[in-house]
Amino acid sequence: MADIRFGIVGPGKVARLHATALARIPGARLAAVAGRSRERAEALAVAHEARVDESIDQMIDRGGVDTVIICTPHPLHRDQAIAAAGAGLHTVIEKPMALNPADCDAMIDAAAATGVVLSVVSQRRWYAPVRRVRAAIEDGRIGQPGLATVEVLGWRGDEYYAMDDWRGTMAGEGGGVIVNQAAHQIDLVRWFLGPVGEVDGWTANLNHPGIDVEDTAVAVVRFESGALATITLSNSQRPGLHARIHVHGRNGASVGVETDAGSSFVAGISAPSEPRNDLWTIPGEEAAPEGWLAEDRAGLAGVDGESHHHELQLRDVVAAIRDGRSPTVGGRDGRAAVELMDAIYRAAASGRRVPLGGGAQA
Repeated sequence: MADIRFGIVGPGKVARLHATALARIPGARLAAVAGRSRERAEALAVAHEARVDESIDQMIDRGGVDTVIICTPHPLHRDQAIAAAGAGLHTVIEKPMALNPADCDAMIDAAAATGVVLSVVSQRRWYAPVRRVRAAIEDGRIGQPGLATVEVLGWRGDEYYAMDDWRGTMAGEGGGVIVNQAAHQIDLVRWFLGPVGEVDGWTANLNHPGIDVEDTAVAVVRFESGALATITLSNSQRPGLHARIHVHGRNGASVGVETDAGSSFVAGISAPSEPRNDLWTIPGEEAAPEGWLAEDRAGLAGVDGESHHHELQLRDVVAAIRDGRSPTVGGRDGRAAVELMDAIYRAAASGRRVPLGGGAQA
């Protein structure tokens, strides 16, 4: 069976993780790299014996690619995904999928029109501690979820925003901590608790006068199930980072996951931290997290912590293409996270609670 040939658009830091992950997947290979920086594109292409293209349009025109991974700044995702899917190429998009639900809908429609696989990168869904939380909720072991708390508290200094000219700009990012640092945790709480009913929220720039996007946000969410959640996000907290999601059930039991801890993670620069189940009060399971931590460490021993979970998601994409099925994380999943992020921005801008019409199904 012929290899599935991948092209990467946007040869920045996260692109290296995708390229490294692809090299470990049988039946997949990196065939082309495109980006506005010729130097970066050539460096990534040479390392993986791929060709260099000037743009996604040239990548499409030259052929020889079956799937495109889009790693460009967020405002470019919509048009590039539509171009790839419209050309009949399977499409993988780094988070967030886009900047508003309407753009996500256009991307989903483009993929549906040509029947290609569309997947949004949500590699933290493959974390073992995250999957335990999801399983506990699905199995009813905490009863109906009633309350969740999401915290993403860390620090981004001037050196971070100086890495690329798009960072910290509304034109280049379309937002700040909400769409960049907290996109994964927003995806996870939506995955855990289902469709959103309404959102209220506030944003601020507390500690970064040199950027024009928010470095802090607070939101209150009511889900259609009746569950409530608070979301607290900031890039203005020293030292290091922690990111946690805790879910409290109506039977009095709680489960949680710390997805990030320690120093702030930057894709392609620093290694991700060790995720763990930091809260677990299901009767009879209270002692389980200590054993799980040892089990998870053993399972990850010897793997590349930066790219391992990207590899798991890309393996799923390859299997979806070969089997003619939907990927585990599809366009509707990506849209659901964007819908929640967009609602926080709209609530903050309007000073009013934002109702949602049911949202995308999980």
